[in-house]
Amino acid sequence: MSGPVLKFAITLAQLNPTVGDVAGNTAKARAARGQARADGADLVVLPELFIAGYPPEDLVLKPAFQSACRAAIEELARETADGGPAMLIGSPWVEDGKLYNACALLDEGRIAAIRFKVNLPNYGVFDEKRVFARGPAAGPVPIRGVRVGVPICEDTWLEESEDYENVVECLAETGAEILVVPNGSPYARDKSDIRLSISVARVTESGLPLIYLNQVGGQDELVFDGASFALNADLSVAAQLPAFEENITTLRWTKSEGGWRCTGPVASVVEGDKGDYAACVLGLRDYVGKNGFPGVLLGISGGIDSALCAAIAVDALGAERVRGVMLPFRFTAQVSLDDAAKLAGHLGIRYEVLPIAKAVNGFEDILSGTFAGLPRDITEENLQARTRGTLLMAISNKTGAMVVTTGNKSEMSVGYATLYGDMNGGYNPIKDIYKTEVFRLSGLRNSWKPEGALGPSGEVIPPDIITRPPTAELRENQTDQDSLPPYDMLDAILERLVEREEPLATIVAAGFDREIVARIDRLLNIAEYKRRQAAPGVKVTRRNFGRDRRYPITNKFRDTGKSL
Repeated sequence: MSGPVLKFAITLAQLNPTVGDVAGNTAKARAARGQARADGADLVVLPELFIAGYPPEDLVLKPAFQSACRAAIEELARETADGGPAMLIGSPWVEDGKLYNACALLDEGRIAAIRFKVNLPNYGVFDEKRVFARGPAAGPVPIRGVRVGVPICEDTWLEESEDYENVVECLAETGAEILVVPNGSPYARDKSDIRLSISVARVTESGLPLIYLNQVGGQDELVFDGASFALNADLSVAAQLPAFEENITTLRWTKSEGGWRCTGPVASVVEGDKGDYAACVLGLRDYVGKNGFPGVLLGISGGIDSALCAAIAVDALGAERVRGVMLPFRFTAQVSLDDAAKLAGHLGIRYEVLPIAKAVNGFEDILSGTFAGLPRDITEENLQARTRGTLLMAISNKTGAMVVTTGNKSEMSVGYATLYGDMNGGYNPIKDIYKTEVFRLSGLRNSWKPEGALGPSGEVIPPDIITRPPTAELRENQTDQDSLPPYDMLDAILERLVEREEPLATIVAAGFDREIVARIDRLLNIAEYKRRQAAPGVKVTRRNFGRDRRYPITNKFRDTGKSL
């Protein structure tokens, strides 16, 4: 009779799945198991819903997709008859007519166990209750003589809700020795600290070591940063995987009187402004790559937004896959032309200048009779933006390259953008970055190159672009502050309105001018129809425009600013 197991090797496969690519995700899982076998691992773990890709949204409701995922799991299960490591892998799973977010244990040529997610998130970017049934709580699964608890993502978060069940407590009470938590946890500022603090709480309550495995990669507006980790029962960090990159690491656990313990590699984690920039790069890279675009193009105006987007694009894709186009009109200053050319030179991208005067004048000639007797106004300004958007889309149609749109969160908040003009494009890497943060990230990129970035080191954004007052250059001597408050004030108010949902009275009480706050709130409300038509973009804040914030377009309610 064999004695108790005193050593247990677990391979963490922090990988980048593609939603809907069942065959590709299966191949990645198979390769990870091969590496785990070479490392002498007992178990390889993959992230939440890995076979499907996360989040699959309503795709999981298609019976054909459910069948494809199940067939892939069964295929991987048969392969475990080779005597190699067991596998824990996430997949949608239909059982007794119900669809679950599940994790399957594959070992000895069969599906040895299935565990279902109990607590389904229904907030922010998550709406799993829409597609999945709540799973029953279950005990640990035995793997090579070790009882492993498998709470899935939200099962460790314990939101204060009546229908949330303490899954970790249940696992501890039923004999779990180690907690392995597969996750699909998207990036947001300070998210690493939140994950760690929640995991520390679960370890403290259960007295068990915990492995937190997250996926990595971009999926539409969400970016998953990886940054997986493990905690010993004494709350010491057993291992820390890097952020924003795939990584396969085998952790070797040993058991003593105090339980299971591991000392593994501890990587530094990119956070703060560097984390935001890295998320923008990864989000754009995967959106372009997973959707099969050969490259991107963008309008280079000589301004800071397009400069930052160009730098992000080159870091994500390489200079050879990025094309910059300057589209000047008579209001375009020489300094803008000079700075745009400098930027393109620093980045090493293909660059061309296409003056738009003939096209704009042609539109105005066509409309001269219709507009007879009417004063010039913002209509003529928008014609310039829409001409630029049309030309960029024409190049996109001809070459297959995707247009990167470059509006920041401040502009998107108040509608300081032109539909079918500068809003044209397939993806916006800075959609969730406020203007003041655009300045910060631009300065940061000139002093720091992210790990794995494909762009050049050193100064990539000319300093003049960073220090020059922002302008749309749609009329003579125009600056953004002709239409908007200073960006530091605007962004501070927007952060309170958008991220915190603060009442106007609270914002005014904090020291902001009542009329300015009311004006910004009005602009925020009436711009909803523009945001609904905007390209997707990377989420970095606690509340982005998109899945996080779902306001009606037709909406008569307005906060009057009166205290309750």
